[in-house]
Amino acid sequence: MTIDLRSDTVTKPSPQMRKAMAEAEVGDDVFGEDPAINRLQERAASFLGKEAALFVPSGTMANQIALKVHCQPGDDVIIGDGAHICVFESGAAGAIAGVQLSVVGSGGFYTVNDVENAYKPAADHHHPSTRLVSIENTQNGMVWPQHNVDEIVAFALSRGVALHLDGARLCNAAVAQSVDAAALAVGFDTVSMCFSKGLGAPVGSVLAGSRALIDRAHRFRKMLGGGMRQAGVLAAAALWGLENNVQSLAEDHANARLLADRLAAVRGLSVDLPRVQTNILFVDLATSLPTGPEAEAALRAVGVLCLAWGPRRLRLVTHLDVDRPACERAARLFAEVLR
Repeated sequence: MTIDLRSDTVTKPSPQMRKAMAEAEVGDDVFGEDPAINRLQERAASFLGKEAALFVPSGTMANQIALKVHCQPGDDVIIGDGAHICVFESGAAGAIAGVQLSVVGSGGFYTVNDVENAYKPAADHHHPSTRLVSIENTQNGMVWPQHNVDEIVAFALSRGVALHLDGARLCNAAVAQSVDAAALAVGFDTVSMCFSKGLGAPVGSVLAGSRALIDRAHRFRKMLGGGMRQAGVLAAAALWGLENNVQSLAEDHANARLLADRLAAVRGLSVDLPRVQTNILFVDLATSLPTGPEAEAALRAVGVLCLAWGPRRLRLVTHLDVDRPACERAARLFAEVLR
């Protein structure tokens, strides 16, 4: 049996989710007539504490629509080092939204002082104007300290700068802190959230915000090719995941901790345990062991899939489709292969 720890995007729809998809009532969503999508958007908006929401095919599209909603070409966006918008969206921020990214902080996190130092006022015509600050929560599986978020939100509001929350794994952050996702979205003008990661849906994300912003977002979704017609079969899966799989994220977090503890005890493997806060962990390999790509290949040969995340680092992600016994077996195979 293969144990796939490459990402929480690899999950397959459960039988119950497939049933919900098969029974979904559908219509033409471009005309606003798909009942399943309308229900999902209303539920997601409420879940995130916003007035309205828009279903989109991917988290990348949600983030790029947010950039276009808030910014004009030539504007500046403050973002954390390693953020998805900067690193994993194929240069779309520049190519599609036409914005400049000012990368601050370290490891995806930054402070209000970093924002203040990077802020460029509109009155100074020598520089691009700072129009947006974006935070990604979780960041590589780690939860943003709420006091940092609150300080950044307060500064942005004082300067009239918009705020976007890339909440692809916001539910993980909420469950880890035992709070509602809406509490983590307070102060942000727009919030994106992914259904095809920890919540187990096959496709889809949502962008939430005020009714006016989401009305603008609807036009940009059409512009980017995101009008999906009878997509209620996908919305039904997302809604089922939102209603049934949020609390199970705690199990994913516990399984990630189990893996982290077991692997940290293996000679030659190093895990920064305080950084394992949700469902993602990184394993560093001693120079006496194979490289990251070599270790990835060796583990694949025995049925454990993970990703090389650098020359001597592996990334592992727990999710709905790997239970505790699977994680225990993966830890044993790690110890056998990497010795």
